[in-house]
Amino acid sequence: MEQYEISGSTSAWDIFVRLSFGIAVGSTLLGIYMMPGELIVKGYFLISSLFLVYATITMSKTIRDRHESERLHNRISEARTSKILRDMDRE
Repeated sequence: MEQYEISGSTSAWDIFVRLSFGIAVGSTLLGIYMMPGELIVKGYFLISSLFLVYATITMSKTIRDRHESERLHNRISEARTSKILRDMDRE
């Protein structure tokens, strides 16, 4: 039976992703803070930005979970098929 490897990301990539996320959120917050206008408008943009970040993280997790579920399902199907073929060869 084949061995499946789960490939992870490198520590450099993890640092890059976290740093990029921090810069993006910080820039957005700074832009909202420096924006001329009333506090109610700034609050609206702040809440909208936080909701966008939350929705993006949730969507990416959902897509990843679906992908991992499909991989597991495919591995189980392959194992069943291999077992059936082995059993048929023995007969």
